[in-house]
Amino acid sequence: MSVEIPILADAVMIFGLSCAVIVASHKLRIPTIIGFLLTGVLAGPHCLGLVGASHEVEMFAEVGVILLLFVIGLELSLDELIRLKRPVFVGGAAQVLLTIAVMGLPLMFFDVGLGKSLFIGFLAALSSTAIVLKVLGEKAQLAAPHGRIALGALIFQDVAVVPMMLLVPLLAGASGNPWLSLGEMGLKGVFVAGVIFIGARKVVPKILGAVIRTRSRELFLMTTLGLCFAIALLTSTAGLSLSLGAFLAGLVMSESEYSHSALEGVLPFRDVFTSVFFVSIGMLLDPLFVLTHLPQVLGLTLAVLLVKTMLAAVAGRILGYPVHVAILGGLCLCQIGEFSFVLASVGMLHSLLSPVEYQYFLAVAIVTMALTPFLIAGVPSISGRLARILPVGMSLKAQKDADTDLSDHLIIAGFGLGGHHLARAARASGIRYVILEMNPETVRRERGRGEPILYGDASQAAVLEHINVSKARILAVVISDPAAIGRIVATARAQNPALHIVVRTRFVSEIEPLLQMGAQEVVAEEYETSVEMFIRVLSTYLVPRGDIERFVREIRAEGYGMLRRPMLNTADACNLGGVCSSFGATVLRVVPGAFVEGKSLIESRLRKEHGLTVVAVQRDGRTRLNPDPEWVFEAGDRVHVFGEQDLISQKAALFIGAEGESWNGL
Repeated sequence: MSVEIPILADAVMIFGLSCAVIVASHKLRIPTIIGFLLTGVLAGPHCLGLVGASHEVEMFAEVGVILLLFVIGLELSLDELIRLKRPVFVGGAAQVLLTIAVMGLPLMFFDVGLGKSLFIGFLAALSSTAIVLKVLGEKAQLAAPHGRIALGALIFQDVAVVPMMLLVPLLAGASGNPWLSLGEMGLKGVFVAGVIFIGARKVVPKILGAVIRTRSRELFLMTTLGLCFAIALLTSTAGLSLSLGAFLAGLVMSESEYSHSALEGVLPFRDVFTSVFFVSIGMLLDPLFVLTHLPQVLGLTLAVLLVKTMLAAVAGRILGYPVHVAILGGLCLCQIGEFSFVLASVGMLHSLLSPVEYQYFLAVAIVTMALTPFLIAGVPSISGRLARILPVGMSLKAQKDADTDLSDHLIIAGFGLGGHHLARAARASGIRYVILEMNPETVRRERGRGEPILYGDASQAAVLEHINVSKARILAVVISDPAAIGRIVATARAQNPALHIVVRTRFVSEIEPLLQMGAQEVVAEEYETSVEMFIRVLSTYLVPRGDIERFVREIRAEGYGMLRRPMLNTADACNLGGVCSSFGATVLRVVPGAFVEGKSLIESRLRKEHGLTVVAVQRDGRTRLNPDPEWVFEAGDRVHVFGEQDLISQKAALFIGAEGESWNGL
């Protein structure tokens, strides 16, 4: 005797269709979230009608929302909120309030009530945390300036969605006295939060400690999910929202020493149920409605993308970022978010949206979400164009503070962890250095600590001129934005062909393009991490240190040796006693039409008249050390020269052309 489970057939249909669509999306290089949305559209009642238990699917989707907010709370500790206070509470608040004001309140002039106008502003103000953070993380752009703008705004939105949901009944006029109702809900919220946090300090640690001592992974996972749903149920019983309870539960768990284990256990459930959430969103869309109202849908979509981009860019400017960086941050936030669907469903229950308006909202929201991965993927090329159209110099204060007497100095682009360590080493060695940083908060903080740091975009020629890049010896680029790194290298190389450029990047695949742009040294985190890993493994096995170091040299020779250009090994120019030599060595490529092309070493009089000593020449993969005076230079030769650093910068035109032809790499 078989027992029929109605939802089972629909679950098989959803997961089977999802797998097929996701495989197709992967082959077409379409983001998986778009695949889930398409799955919902195809399986929904408005298209193929393959899923009949739509109510049950919505219940699973609600579980996905609860787990999503729980994970957000887990990942968002109170310490992190404090560290990101300005991007979150200034930038995020500006983005949300501006969007509500600009996209909601003007509707009042079209006989739309205040409550409905504010509600539409709420829907427009939220962006997709799931899509934006996933795509930015994959692109390694979360630590970039535009990534920081987006992250701050998304954190604020995730917190703001809770009071927005509480305000929906008030906007619908369900209460007699809205201020009294709002105060009542505020008191309930404070009371529930107090009970939860007191329990978190006294009860939760004891429960989790007892669970951990059992060493049962299953029991720990059940306890974690049980706390999440129990706190969500508590807030719902108190008249608040399930989402608020889930967020508070995550925030409580984030302060625990077991938060990482909880996150690891919950993530698979979140991914599955969140996927069902996106499928359920697609099921709500009526494709026929979109086709019959295509001009209106496209017009509204374009308006949302443009207005949200501009308003988020204004928030970025309020934080102090340059115009083109603020616009890139706006592009990351220009879509409608997943929590807007939750708000919209609550609004439908309170008659704040008509069925037709709801379909318009669904169409615009789904299209903007589908376009977001492609917009973020285009950020590098968009960034380059914006940097040329909207050139950004230094602030007036930074221009006044720039030391015009700098020479033979080190320029550090970016002041994260790598920049801190580099500055500390330079200071200990007595090397003059100057730092360029795009984060206004970092600049203000570090200037107060006495660092020679300036606010400016290192990819801009005007900024580099202010810090005497033409007289600098080394440029160290330690930022996290791959597109910006390339622009910085190209700009600096054009201004100082003799500049020694050292770049940190993430992937080995990015090394060769940066070398082609003119960097001499490219350190890939991916490669260095692998080296450090086997060093630690071999050390644990008590392999002799000398053998490990020899193996490291072999690995570096095999790996970086294939990627780097052949370079001259020279002794350290500086010692830890603080004495730094003004002499240095570099490699200059002979371009067609240069002064030295076709001349012998003695005819060019490089040493006698120009003060440059040629120690080696590379041609056709071969290296000639200490070439004879009769050696004739040819275009394409890579010439290793030694001399005073300032003199090398001045005489580089002898090799690259008197008119300063573009740098073609080494």
